[in-house]
Amino acid sequence: MSAAAPATGSPVDGVLAVAAIVLSLLVAAVALVAALRHRAPDRIQLIGLAVLELVLLALAVAASVALAGGERPGEPGAFFGYLVTLVCLPPLAAVLARMEPTRWGSAIVCAVCLVTPVVVVRLQQTWQVLGG
Repeated sequence: MSAAAPATGSPVDGVLAVAAIVLSLLVAAVALVAALRHRAPDRIQLIGLAVLELVLLALAVAASVALAGGERPGEPGAFFGYLVTLVCLPPLAAVLARMEPTRWGSAIVCAVCLVTPVVVVRLQQTWQVLGG
């Protein structure tokens, strides 16, 4: 059992990553329904983006603590690029959605929330390159 532990010991795996992916997909679903109903982004979408941002910041803190503890990602440049992008996505979606108070604002929220899980998975992959 201990032989499998190092491969899954990534700070960007686990509960925070799953929470970020699930929450992102839930907000995407809400935004998609709003866009299909020709509704502008509402308070629910913006609160969802704020909660998603908090989860992503917690994920970034977990990664920073691991880095401070001496752990290293397999692809440091790509890892930091994905990490910065990940943390910037929800605020960017919120700003763009507020600038576009039509159904297209909801479509923007949906699109960003569909991209977020992909970036989370990519972040996990860049950490695991050396351990793989």
